[in-house]
Amino acid sequence: MNFFNEAKSLIKVNIREYGMYIALFVIMLTFSIMTDGLFMSSRNISNLLDMTGYTAVLAVGMTLVIVIRHIDLSVGFAAGFMGAIAAIMLSDWGVPVYITIPVILVLGVVIGMFNGVLVASVGIPAFVSSLAAMLIFRGALLMVTEKSGTIIVKNEHFNALGNGFIPSLGEVGGLSVLSLILGVVVIALYVYFEFANRRNKLKYEFEVVSGGIFAVKLVFVSAIIAYITWIIAGYNGFSWTVVIMLAVVLIYHFLTTKTVLGRHIYAVGSNPEAAHLSGISVKKITYIVFGSMGMLSALSGILYTARLQSATTTAGTLFELDAIAAAYVGGVSAAGGVGKVTGSIIGAIVMASLTSGMNLLGVGISYQYMIRGGVLAAAVIFDVMTRKKRA
Repeated sequence: MNFFNEAKSLIKVNIREYGMYIALFVIMLTFSIMTDGLFMSSRNISNLLDMTGYTAVLAVGMTLVIVIRHIDLSVGFAAGFMGAIAAIMLSDWGVPVYITIPVILVLGVVIGMFNGVLVASVGIPAFVSSLAAMLIFRGALLMVTEKSGTIIVKNEHFNALGNGFIPSLGEVGGLSVLSLILGVVVIALYVYFEFANRRNKLKYEFEVVSGGIFAVKLVFVSAIIAYITWIIAGYNGFSWTVVIMLAVVLIYHFLTTKTVLGRHIYAVGSNPEAAHLSGISVKKITYIVFGSMGMLSALSGILYTARLQSATTTAGTLFELDAIAAAYVGGVSAAGGVGKVTGSIIGAIVMASLTSGMNLLGVGISYQYMIRGGVLAAAVIFDVMTRKKRA
């Protein structure tokens, strides 16, 4: 009985974090039943995650921007523009892919830093400065693609980032061996870091959950990772898009939870004035966060261009809204200071799952937009209500 009471209390206290996982589980279960299992097929889950990739990368950066109480509306067309520049470098200029990608990522950092300077040094509200940047990048994208309308990319190595899969190294029962190994490695890393985190908390006498709850959490999450790995391994294995997405999440999760920079970002988001008085450079943090957002916009543009194998005049349209929606659905607070990059990925998968499931059911596009809008509104209402209860 104590076990169930503790579990209930834990979910109630951490409802913001656990709510999105529950929502994702319910959505997937519902669509799986309604489509007679087609939704959870290996092909559909693989395509769903590939479609999520470029949005999820943007959502990670957007989470940090919202955490420090700002917004960036330019990321969509910035991604489209930088994807087009990458296509031009590869197709028209003949630049090797191993030079093109670093150059585009650096260009993204420069663009992001420019936004950061306007916000932190000039004092322009982020909404206004990023709206201006969005219009500029929209025009720049049209300008570089106006001759042909579409720039075809024929570089196989570049296109593999959006359409290729990691080597299989053989198959066992129709499952990719390397993908299975990668899944086992992810589970091992998850268990190791959970134990390490628990040991550190006990060492400094912080409160931790009971051994029973901890064991259930480990088994449950490991089972989910194993199940997803099994599904993906049944259809070509992990794609390079998913591998890149996972790498971005792991890097940013480490930076935000285990480093001084991460603590400073959340301190600035919680209370900029107090952070400034405690010696944290709010301007520096703003530069870093917007520079990071620009780099992830460039990466998103690369993934999208590689997936389409071309750059188009409409690339990046509404990407910023998808990223903002994913961040809010993933648990970031509109008031700043609260939100996890892992949550933003779950938020992106939730939104992609809704789209994929409704497409399989033949739901009209007009209803799809209304339903997705309703989900976003519900996420923000949920955030406001939980903050009122904490207060």
